[in-house]
Amino acid sequence: MIRLLGSASIFAAFSFCTLISLAADSVLESADAKVTLVSDGFKFTEGPAVDSEGNVFFTDQPNDRIMKVDLDGKVTEFMKPAGRSNGMFFAPDGKLIACADEKNEMWEISPDKSHRVLFKNFEGERLNGPNDVWIDSNGMIYFTDPYYQRPWWEHKKQPQKKQALYRTDRDGSNMIVMDDALVQPNGIIGDSKRRLVFVADIRDSKTYQYTIANDGSLIDRKLFCAMGSDGMTIDNQGNVYLTGKGVTVFDKDGKQIEVIAVPESWTANVCIGGKDRKTLYITASDSLYSIRLKNAGL
Repeated sequence: MIRLLGSASIFAAFSFCTLISLAADSVLESADAKVTLVSDGFKFTEGPAVDSEGNVFFTDQPNDRIMKVDLDGKVTEFMKPAGRSNGMFFAPDGKLIACADEKNEMWEISPDKSHRVLFKNFEGERLNGPNDVWIDSNGMIYFTDPYYQRPWWEHKKQPQKKQALYRTDRDGSNMIVMDDALVQPNGIIGDSKRRLVFVADIRDSKTYQYTIANDGSLIDRKLFCAMGSDGMTIDNQGNVYLTGKGVTVFDKDGKQIEVIAVPESWTANVCIGGKDRKTLYITASDSLYSIRLKNAGL
C-alpha cells in the first residue's frame, strides 16, 4: 500500500535535518532545510522528470507505472502499464520521453497517456536498454544505453557490442554513438544555454562533461568529478546533483560543495520541480523525498 502525505502532514510525519549551519556555497534554501518524505510504499522509484508547470513525474519500475506529484504535492498514479519506464525527460513540445526498457525502447508519452515507440534498435540490433535521457532545447535526444539484465527479459546476452552514449533525432533517425569508451554510462543531464552535457560512468566512478558542438555532436570530453551516479540533475547556477548514497552536489567547476543525507540505502535519481522550480525531488528505493533549494532548476 502506498502512503500519500499532504504538505502539512509530511513535516509532522517525518523530517531529516541535513545541516546545522548553512555554508556560503550551500544549495539549500536555509540552514533548517530538511529532507521530507513525500510518499512511500513503492517497489523502486526512478526517473523523475518535471514538466513546464513544475509537476513532477517519476517511475515505480518494478510495478510498471508512472506516478505524478502535482503542484499541491498530491501523488497519484499517472499511467500503468508504462513499458517498465526508467529515466524520463520532457521534450520541448511537452511530451514525456521515457526509457521503456521492457522491450528496450524509447517511448513518447502524450498528456492523454497514449504513447508511440520512437526507436528501439541501432544498426539492426536491439538496444541494450535505454536507461536515462536528456533532450536539448532544439529537440535532439541524448541517452545512455548500459546493460542491466532485467527479470522481464527473455534474452540473457548484451545486444550491443558496447555500453554507450548516443545522440539521435526525435524519431530515431541519424542515431550516432557519441562515446563508447565508457564502462557503464548511466545518469545524464545537460544545460542547453551553456551547451554542456554531463554523463555519469557509474561503474568507473566518474562523471564527464562534454561540449555540444554546432552539429549536435559531443566533443571535448573532460573529467568533471571522480564520482559516478545513477541519475542526476542541474540547477540554474550550474551545480550538478549526483545520486547514490544521499545526494552529492558539485559546483560548475566540479568542486564538491554539499552532501544531502537521505535516510535510505540508495538514491536513484533527482530532478528540480514545484511551483517555483526550487524543490529537489529524490527517488530513493521505495520512497520519494524532497528538500527546498535556493536555486531553481533549468
